[in-house]
Amino acid sequence: MNIKNIFKNKSTMSTENTDKEILENENEMATQSEGNPTDEATPEVDAEISGVEELTVEQKLEEELAKEKDKFLRLFAEFENYKKRTSKERIDLFRTANQEVLQAMLPVLDDFDRAMTQIAKSEDEVLLKGVELIHEKLKSTLVSKGLEEVEIKAGDSFDADFAEAITQIPAPSDDLKGKIVDVIEKGYKLGDKIIRFPKVILGQ
Repeated sequence: MNIKNIFKNKSTMSTENTDKEILENENEMATQSEGNPTDEATPEVDAEISGVEELTVEQKLEEELAKEKDKFLRLFAEFENYKKRTSKERIDLFRTANQEVLQAMLPVLDDFDRAMTQIAKSEDEVLLKGVELIHEKLKSTLVSKGLEEVEIKAGDSFDADFAEAITQIPAPSDDLKGKIVDVIEKGYKLGDKIIRFPKVILGQ
């Protein structure tokens, strides 16, 4: 073997050794890179990101809960208004349910009043007492159904909202001018509603 070949072989071995060392160095660096502490911090970052996502979900749930609570309160308020309205309607219906029957009974009550006036002039106390009992029983029965007499009398000021003037006559005195002189027919109301206006005579 000549000297040239010897140098050639040594050069080739040296190159192979160098390549081998480079590969070993790269593998060692890769291994160190895998065990780098900076990579171990990645799960913590992921945990922080996950925590932010969970907080967002909680906020969404709180918003949905607030919406449902507001919807419930509105529905409850509407239901309370409905109960009050239906209760008022039921009371009004109860008060006016017998209006037609009571109005039909008013002429009978008027006849009793006239009969009482005439019987009071007689000397038959037994008859007077009997008719008074029947008259009071009729009146109490009608009152129990909600009927009330409109309180008005001679000398009161005239109010068209509570009385009906059928005629005018010269006032017997200056105090009765423009006021009620006489009540011809009694008026009645059912609850707050007048079902028959009293008929009166005015002084002029």
